[in-house]
Amino acid sequence: MMAPQKVQNLQRLLSTLPVPVARRLAKAVEVDRLTGGQALPHEIILQGLRPQLRGAQGARVASPRRLFCNPFEDLFVSGQRKTKRPGEISRESIVPVWNWLELTLLPEATAAYVRDCRTALTTHDEAGALTRASGFWLAAAAAMSTALIDNAGRARARAQLGGEAILADVEEMVRLLSIGPEAIELQKLIPRGLPNLSEPILLELRVLYERVVARVPDAAPYVAIITMHRLARPWEALRLPRFVARQQGDTLISATDMGLVGELLLEEMEDYLSVICSARHPQFDPDALSIAIAGFAELSIGLVKEVEVRRYGKWGQRLIKARATAAECLDALIGRSSREILGALPTHRASFNGGPRVPDLARPASDEKRERAIRYADLIVGCRPFAAAVSVSAVLDATEEETIRELCTYNEELLRVLRGVSQEEGPGAEDALEFAAQLTSRILGVNEGEYLRRRGRAALSPAAA
Repeated sequence: MMAPQKVQNLQRLLSTLPVPVARRLAKAVEVDRLTGGQALPHEIILQGLRPQLRGAQGARVASPRRLFCNPFEDLFVSGQRKTKRPGEISRESIVPVWNWLELTLLPEATAAYVRDCRTALTTHDEAGALTRASGFWLAAAAAMSTALIDNAGRARARAQLGGEAILADVEEMVRLLSIGPEAIELQKLIPRGLPNLSEPILLELRVLYERVVARVPDAAPYVAIITMHRLARPWEALRLPRFVARQQGDTLISATDMGLVGELLLEEMEDYLSVICSARHPQFDPDALSIAIAGFAELSIGLVKEVEVRRYGKWGQRLIKARATAAECLDALIGRSSREILGALPTHRASFNGGPRVPDLARPASDEKRERAIRYADLIVGCRPFAAAVSVSAVLDATEEETIRELCTYNEELLRVLRGVSQEEGPGAEDALEFAAQLTSRILGVNEGEYLRRRGRAALSPAAA
């Protein structure tokens, strides 16, 4: 057993590896685990590599545990969760559930399954391993369902698994393991990242859905949920309940067994909303905020596009409230953007008797002010494509207009001042030029920023000489 500090240090190091290296290392570790190797801490290494593996392309090495998870792998979520959500299964639940099967519920059957799968996989018989897994899915589902049949069984399972959230994950695993063959069929029908849910695929999905309804009714909603997780535009999964129910409105669709898809999409949209609302002046992450704004906008537009979201329907009320909250939070930030950006460009009066304000090269803004100005500039740019969707077009247009006007005026005055700087003032002048070019690149585009740099260097050349 490795000490916790050593585990953290190892995983921190692993998380910095380039993706190609991480993939090769993960494959070597998984092969070692598959062949019964005992020297390496397999789980610790793979957990440390997970951030890189999550976005990597290409198939992972199959293993008995991974084949066991196949029917419900599309529902996996990573990281800490505040509450258990229907339609989501935490990755952290895999190990306790596997240990429960291996040590308590089905020790002999699990050992036989692992042995048979390893034999098939080491001889490259993937089809045979999958066939063996499909039989184990049903046995595991039956054993877990029996263990949870009454309150006393649930209490024992809760204690053995480590909490109510994992117990709720088990209940969803049971449903999906019970329709394992159909889940695999659905995965083959809809490859990950499918760009469009066409009508021929919808027809096949409806047939598959009707088979599941006839065999395991409680698992029927998961046909739409798995579909949602495999689409490039997940809101298109709402076409399936609309297609099956032959209804367009959100009120009727939300009442069907597949209305859970809409609930999950709304909850994901509200997660993005939480990120938006948590952004506070003066410290916020513009990249994370831009991602949240984009995700919120895409989901809210997608929901409206796929179903008729009625103003007084359940989904309609949530959507209206979320959009109003997002607009209120962003208005407060965007509204002060111009002041924060222009405040990092110090000026002074050209003479004691007044006159226009000109750049003050002797009094540069603090690093803190400059960093804040860059964040607000990135906020403006990040909001541009989604302003209408989050109802901030008016405040963004007014802020952009003022910022661009004042920034362009400052740049022209800066170029005029640069032509008259002395050699001693050169470093301060170059610093002011570079910062103005950075802001210009963000707000007006890289070409404009580079153009300002070239003009500024030309103006400074006599001083440099």
